[in-house]
Amino acid sequence: MASAPDDDQRIGDISEGTVLRAILARTAPAANTILGPGDDAAVIAAPSRSVVATADTLVEGPDFRTAWSSGYDLGWKAAAVNLADIAAMGAVPTGLLVSLAVPRSTRLSFVEQMADGFREACAALAPGCSVVGGDLTVSELLLIAVTALGDLDGRDAVTRAGARPGDVVALAGELGAAAAGLALLFARFRAGETPVAVERSELDAAQRHALDRQLRPAPPIALGPVAAEAGATAMMDVSDGLALDAARLADASGVTLALDGAALDALAFAADRERAIGGGEDHGLLATFPPGVLPEGFHRLGVVTARAADGVLVDGAPITHAGWDPYRDWDGAL
Repeated sequence: MASAPDDDQRIGDISEGTVLRAILARTAPAANTILGPGDDAAVIAAPSRSVVATADTLVEGPDFRTAWSSGYDLGWKAAAVNLADIAAMGAVPTGLLVSLAVPRSTRLSFVEQMADGFREACAALAPGCSVVGGDLTVSELLLIAVTALGDLDGRDAVTRAGARPGDVVALAGELGAAAAGLALLFARFRAGETPVAVERSELDAAQRHALDRQLRPAPPIALGPVAAEAGATAMMDVSDGLALDAARLADASGVTLALDGAALDALAFAADRERAIGGGEDHGLLATFPPGVLPEGFHRLGVVTARAADGVLVDGAPITHAGWDPYRDWDGAL
């Protein structure tokens, strides 16, 4: 690994103010920001007089590995996963509050790259949204905590609890690509005692896509408000795998989601149904719509039925995949 330039200082050797100035120099204005970074708190406009808020914390180890994620990757991913939660409520993202806890040995350039990732993810996925404030401290492990804000533009929030028998079950986004990317990373980095770096030039197009979706998710943020306008009865972000998240929606609504295997296979990355059902981190939008309603960008997966013994069925059979749970599935290795 190439050594860092002499002027690329460690966080522990410089002041908090220096780091914050470097980050703020890389932020972009947000459309609904009345007062942005630099004061005790940001002021964000709420045109619909209601605010959608969500928070997510990414911790080195169970949530990401610096062995294979650049600072830019981490900034992008931390933005994307929070933007997806806002979109899943039918809202438009308006701002991100980012708190970083970084080891003292972290190079300033790494933090600057994270700021670039946040800025460019917002620009690509949710134009008009940006980092509007946050906090900075030091820690033994790298931790990224994000609070995302959104506006409903006068609409009611779309929750997990509104699906009704007869509704159409649909998905916008991908299934299984991020899990395939993670499997690729684990295979390369655990092939032996010495990690083997992933060279993109050695990968085929499908592998490169899977790697990109794992490191830099691309959830269909704009389709959240579209679904709400179309009359979505329930919606959620698929972050922990279709099996687990569909069951959560079914439980919240008191219904069963009867999925069609052929439709599921058509959306499965590399025709891998197991990863499509059990893999996480694609951050697609799972939604239910009244009969006859299916907005462009959503793909029919099945129908909602009255509650049966199981919340989710595929071709009439229960799903056995449990989905991703960091409390259960993290191996404790960095």
